Amino acid sequence: MNNWNNLYHRAETLLSRMEGLLTLAQPDVNWEAALAFRWRKHGDKAFIEPITQPHHITFDALRGIERQKNLVDQNTRQFVRGHPANNVLLTGARGTGKSSLVKAMLNKYAPMGLRLIEVEKHHLTDLHDIVAQICHRPERFILYCDDLSFESDEPGYKALKVVLDGSIATASENVLVYATSNRRHLMPEFMRDNLDTRHDGAEIHPSETVEEKSSLSERFGIWVSFHSFDQDQYLNIVEQWFVHFGIPELDLRARTAALQWALGRGSRSGRVAWQFARDWAGKQKSSVSERQDS
Repeated sequence: MNNWNNLYHRAETLLSRMEGLLTLAQPDVNWEAALAFRWRKHGDKAFIEPITQPHHITFDALRGIERQKNLVDQNTRQFVRGHPANNVLLTGARGTGKSSLVKAMLNKYAPMGLRLIEVEKHHLTDLHDIVAQICHRPERFILYCDDLSFESDEPGYKALKVVLDGSIATASENVLVYATSNRRHLMPEFMRDNLDTRHDGAEIHPSETVEEKSSLSERFGIWVSFHSFDQDQYLNIVEQWFVHFGIPELDLRARTAALQWALGRGSRSGRVAWQFARDWAGKQKSSVSERQDS
């Protein structure tokens, strides 16, 4: 009997310790440690983690997207001042400045209390928990979802819908969602989706599938479209990055090399311009160092 009692007490002690580990309180967020954060998950534990070295990019450094900058800047300014503002969906070609513009907003408005929390697509089901942690904070938060797209019936799709709709459980005046995507409607669109479209006289009634796929993007109050740059815009961005890297001018040799660089990548974008300028600046400065050492 004593052996059974000892075994029982030992098992009870072990279970109590395991329960304590499973119900361990999440660490308090050090809001003073950073301006940008990310939602992290380890097993059953989830928490907001400071990003101590975020990507800093200034608003003025972004070129060739003035219309897009003005739209997002106006909305963000309204938000940080406590005025009504909209969730924003930024769509278009890769490398055209969508993510950089969101980061530039943080850099510009952080002194006014703006903070950013990056949420990966497979964590969107936790949006309610994230909002619950920040809804009473004095800061203004952008929940940032980068390169967002969904397949049918993904759980994060419905979770994002709830937050964008502003349901009673998740609405918060200090939270907006800024998302970037290569898809305008965030979901793949197929020709077969249009087969059930009905025509009633002069009116066209899209199929339920088409309406469902467009319903999420329509919940964003502001759509901002980005497009590939023409040659002059691309070279202008290269020249801007040359100034940043301390290269005196975009001469004919550098101009030709920049166009060849873009041709080799099949794209004229801000990202491609930055990559070329970085490569060119590195080679030029390395050449100068080698001459000085010889």
